Amino acid sequence: MRDNMTDDSADSLNDVVSQFTSYEDFLDSKITASALYYLEDEELARQLVELGQWGTVLTREEFQSRKVSPSLRNQHRTLASAGKELKDNFLKALAEREENNRNGTLTSIIFIRDRNAGVQEVSGYIDYAHRLQTEDFEAYFSGKKRLMPRRSDLSFYNWRTQMSTSQSSPNYEVITDQPSGLVFQNKTDRKVLELNPWVGPIMRNHDADLPIGLVKAASGDNWSRSEVKSDLYVQVVIYDHKTRSITLTPYPAQ
Repeated sequence: MRDNMTDDSADSLNDVVSQFTSYEDFLDSKITASALYYLEDEELARQLVELGQWGTVLTREEFQSRKVSPSLRNQHRTLASAGKELKDNFLKALAEREENNRNGTLTSIIFIRDRNAGVQEVSGYIDYAHRLQTEDFEAYFSGKKRLMPRRSDLSFYNWRTQMSTSQSSPNYEVITDQPSGLVFQNKTDRKVLELNPWVGPIMRNHDADLPIGLVKAASGDNWSRSEVKSDLYVQVVIYDHKTRSITLTPYPAQ
């Protein structure tokens, strides 16, 4: 009897999860219009829901472990951008990079700056390959949704509330304790990228300001920076990294 109840509960949770394309959509379904009106901050409202302020909810890990999407299972056979008539330059740029980010030959970082649903300016860096693995991008390529930075991405900043978060992904380690600011380390070839919007990506190669264990690399090695003019966003920059597994020599201990 207990096993049947457990199975029914699991099926019920799977049904709930299958209704949403992302964890953020799931959180949004728990936010009332009045709560959003008084908080005036969509990200804060999501955070309160996730913390259980308005009732118990699935954790992000539980949601993602139960998430079953036919399009994600078949992503190696069918690209989300396939057959779509894409007009905006940003969507075209995503489509051009989709297959290589899925197969691991490229790991792109997307910087987006724009206004959220609450008309607050937000910005952040997104691990494109990781998002492709955890979301159904058909909604983005079809224009039903806009790709926006989230608190669960590599970095997120709300310019009005000054809320700032950073989160490592399966592809990148976020390093926040450096004098120059935010840098990302690719977990495959261990190359370190310092993101500077004025001069482009810099592979830092100065012994003095790299932590012990980070890999010395030539400036711009395997990286390219593309600023994309889009009608959908205030600013978009895509950093493409050609990944490769090679033997690299770390800095010696001082």
